[in-house]
Amino acid sequence: MSEQFTDVMIVGAGPVGLMCAYLGQLCGINVVVADKSEGPLQVGRADALNARTLQLLELVDLFDDLYPLGKSCNTSSVWADGKFVSRQSKWWDALEGCMHKHFLMIGQSYLEKLLDKKLKDRAAPVMRSTSIANIELNEKGCLTTLSNGDRIQSKYVIGADGSQSFVRNHFGIPFEITRPQIVWAVIDGIIETDFPKVPEIIVFQAETSDVAWIPREGEIDRFYVRMDTKEFEMQEAIDKINRAMQPHTLSFKKIEWFSQFSVKESVAENFFVQDRVFLAGDSCHIHSVNGGQGLNTGLADAFNLMWKLNMVINLGAPKDLLQNYEDERKPVAQKVIGTSAELVRSTKFSESGTHAEDYVKIVERRAGNITGMGVRYGEEGLPGSRVFDFEIFDGTSKTRLYSLLDYTKFTLLVCGDCNIDQKLPESVKIIKVHPNKTHEGFWTDSKQYENQAILVRPDSYIQAAAPLDRIDSLFESSLFKVAAL
Repeated sequence: MSEQFTDVMIVGAGPVGLMCAYLGQLCGINVVVADKSEGPLQVGRADALNARTLQLLELVDLFDDLYPLGKSCNTSSVWADGKFVSRQSKWWDALEGCMHKHFLMIGQSYLEKLLDKKLKDRAAPVMRSTSIANIELNEKGCLTTLSNGDRIQSKYVIGADGSQSFVRNHFGIPFEITRPQIVWAVIDGIIETDFPKVPEIIVFQAETSDVAWIPREGEIDRFYVRMDTKEFEMQEAIDKINRAMQPHTLSFKKIEWFSQFSVKESVAENFFVQDRVFLAGDSCHIHSVNGGQGLNTGLADAFNLMWKLNMVINLGAPKDLLQNYEDERKPVAQKVIGTSAELVRSTKFSESGTHAEDYVKIVERRAGNITGMGVRYGEEGLPGSRVFDFEIFDGTSKTRLYSLLDYTKFTLLVCGDCNIDQKLPESVKIIKVHPNKTHEGFWTDSKQYENQAILVRPDSYIQAAAPLDRIDSLFESSLFKVAAL
């Protein structure tokens, strides 16, 4: 038996737990991650990263490793009566301040393997084949006892341990589950078909819209098939696919993964309890896969949480900043539940019998959640909105704002010509962007944020904005006054 000390104990090494650990490492937070699995996921589960997640990955140097491995997809199509009756992507085209107007279709395993390797490279590998026996709160924070008897004393615990979360159950956090009695099969494999294959998400409309075709990376394709009974064989699901795509046919040359799931919906009553314990990802919100929001929402939890822990642990920020994690992320989870619930129910119920077309219209109406680009923390104005990406030049070399942001710091973005007289806190980096071509420093043709100073949070949401002659007002928050001491 041994005892170890760390800043943050992370329970669960799925994509959310791994991302929390990786972001913590970038920020100089000591982390320990434990998971009962033997290694990262190999096949199955989530299948897409949305546009907002792709932006977030750019902040932390993960984008270039993952992007070439996936397949871009921005079109949702409807197939009925032997032909495409609808093909739409206009909600992507309408996105502002976004350079990646599509999903990246890529299996969850690629992200897990990359993050697992990054942690090993930083000498902070996941403690595998290890479950949690107990978590006690004490005067130092949290004392976690592992299944091997070892104990980890930490300041905080993050439960990123999925829908059956030990952490959530251990601390008695209410998590009431709704079950709409909708059961799906999911099949990943390499197919043979005479169907006109396209890199689009296709919803098939027959009596219902009970089949969806999802393009995947490499040679893989995924099919979701609504079965509505827990007892079925894989061939029954394949038969449904063939009925839906008539007059064409399909068979599988190779099955990579076959599973079934029943739709469950819930949001935890709390994401932060006892001033020490956080929930993130599926441990605090679960819903149907429709809209591809589960993985993306969980990763956004991690990006929202870890910079706040960094400010409190390493920079002396007020601890009430941590409650802001729940205040911001719980409403987002509730909206995600609303989106996925409307989508999944539309596959079964339609007043007009146009199930698939109804589905695509819901996607268009709720595109802000599905793309991730409509998520904001606040009702109106710049504060709480995501900072837009735009082209910036360094002399003649072209780059973009998101290539310059740093997750470990706030960014003071100054769009215009002015002098900065005041000394900035150590937690803030400055990017000055001139309004016209210059031989020194950054410049842009974009009018985005012209003659404004924008204080950008580490997770690339806007903290505050002011005219260039009021830059000092951006740092009146106690967050910076305490952190600067």
